[in-house]
Amino acid sequence: MEEEKSLIFADMTFLKKNLANIFTLGNLFSGSVGVVHLIGGDYRTAAVCIIISLVLDFFDGFVARLTKTSSNLGGQLDSLADMVSFGLLPGIAMYMALEPFGSELLGVMMPFEIKYLAFFITLFSCLRLAIFNIDDEQKYYFKGLNTPSNTVLIFGLYYVFMESGTFASLFDNPLLLLLLTALSSWLLISPIKMIAMKFKSLKPMDNYPKIALLIGGILLLIIFGMVGIPLVILYYMIISLVFQKQLR
Repeated sequence: MEEEKSLIFADMTFLKKNLANIFTLGNLFSGSVGVVHLIGGDYRTAAVCIIISLVLDFFDGFVARLTKTSSNLGGQLDSLADMVSFGLLPGIAMYMALEPFGSELLGVMMPFEIKYLAFFITLFSCLRLAIFNIDDEQKYYFKGLNTPSNTVLIFGLYYVFMESGTFASLFDNPLLLLLLTALSSWLLISPIKMIAMKFKSLKPMDNYPKIALLIGGILLLIIFGMVGIPLVILYYMIISLVFQKQLR
């Protein structure tokens, strides 16, 4: 009996110690499944996978703090999982958007297919995650657009276009798509401070940027529906710019 209790206790201790990592690995699994479906043209299942990854990515840190099991391993594992879910996946979304244009750009035949330039999003996502891991300043705010937000922006635009044809002027123009790729890549490593949903205190005065972001984001989704998904990220960037001095 005592031996059984000891084994149960050991199992519970192991589960508690690794619960956050299980959430992180779930994020990676979901992102991997999303990549496979997106390559196969099933963008709807990919969207579900992104949502699952976003939820798991949010809660792995929360669980780690709640169970007091934060570790360097968990931090590194989180970045590796994000590299797939929020680095490779948005790169593939842009790849799919650019694929119909082949090697032609502005009437000129390039020596390569321009769809491969989409993976600059993946490259700069990797660079951003590496920078984040060694930057001690980014505790209560982000420097540059975080990879989950960038994924929501890129994939959100692609999803809305595929579902309703909205943003057709963007997706019918390879130059605009490449400019979006370049802008997205720069934003990932830019020095611009961005709001992080981490709270130093519960005082409203200390959290005006976060409150403005939540209220505005909810209103955009209510008013515009799925079109509001990428608009929320644009609003997020605007609000972050407005409250630059308050982010610290």
